Formats: sequence, structure tokens, C-alpha cells
Amino acid sequence: MDPISLLVLASASPRRKDLLAQLGLSFTVAAADIDETPMAGEIARNYVHRLAVEKARTVAVRHRDAWVLAADTTVALGSDLLGKPRDAEEARAMLGQLSGRTHEVFTGIAVAGRAQASQVVRTQVTFRVLSREEIAWYADTGEPLDKAGAYAIQGKGGFLVASVEGSPTNVIGLPLGETLALLAQAGVPLPWQSPHPFGIPT
Repeated sequence: MDPISLLVLASASPRRKDLLAQLGLSFTVAAADIDETPMAGEIARNYVHRLAVEKARTVAVRHRDAWVLAADTTVALGSDLLGKPRDAEEARAMLGQLSGRTHEVFTGIAVAGRAQASQVVRTQVTFRVLSREEIAWYADTGEPLDKAGAYAIQGKGGFLVASVEGSPTNVIGLPLGETLALLAQAGVPLPWQSPHPFGIPT
């Protein structure tokens, strides 16, 4: 098997792709097409864990000789799950809810295929008190429309955030430290190990 195909990222997210590439790992991308509707009464931690495991297992069926890494992220404000807004109006409503408050970002990460492992990572994010003008301007940039919770901390949305407690890359969609630990637990060769994994040159 071609070494590059030994690790498969089960996500179409460009943010997860970029974050995983930062680790020095070579991988292919094979997005998982699953129903992401929350179950009745499902809490955020259980929701992201279930989806990450399901995504990893779905893609692993097509890549039986590989490690498959999947992730799912959601924003929780109390018991409410804030997914991706459908339009700018819904983005403004979400941002209004988050203004001046602390919310939680949960990411489920899972490995399937050659080995099975999974974990949920939680980060607390506190927003500044936002004016209506700030909310309207940011919503109209279009950046919130494909982001859980209607913001991108790594983009223009960074100005919304007062503080972060926990993994900042978790808020982007893939907690790097925990992902590396999970991959190591599953037996994936890491970049600093010798010989170098996946044909990465010295």
C-alpha cells in the first residue's frame, strides 16, 4: 500500500485538514456522509463522540488497511447545541446569545480501522459583550456560515473572544495535542519517530 494512504482523515473540513498537516503527517481525505441530527435530549459531549465514532467507522469500511481519523465539533451554551447557522440572520441570533457569556466547545475525535480509540475534548470560550453593530458586521462577512456557533476564532471572529480556557485548536475543530495522543494510542507512527512515518524525509 502507498504509505500516504495509511492515514485517512474522514472530514471535508479545510480547517481540520490544515491543522492535521501542521503535525507533519501525510494523509488522504475521505469525507464521511452521515446523518448529523442530534438525538432527543442528547448532550453535547455524547453527540460529538457518537458522530466522530460513526464517521471513523463509516470511512474505515472503505479503507480497511488504514488508520481513519474523524472528528466532530459543536458549541454548547448550557444545554443548547449551536451548530452551523443557515443564514446571516441565524448567525446574528447565535452571536447575540454568546455575547458576554462563557460557552463550551466540544470536539469528539475517533480513530478506526487498524485500531479503535476515541476521546472528547472540552474548551471554555468567553465572548466580549458585543454591540449590535459588531454582530451585524461580522454576520454579514459570511465567515460564520459554515462554523459551529457562528464564529471562527482563527479568522475575523477572533475579535469576539475575550478568553479561552483549554485547547485553542479544539475551538478551530481539531485539538492537536489530544489528537496526537490518540493517534499514538492507536499505533500511528508520529513525525518525530524513526524511521520517519509515511516516507517523510529527514
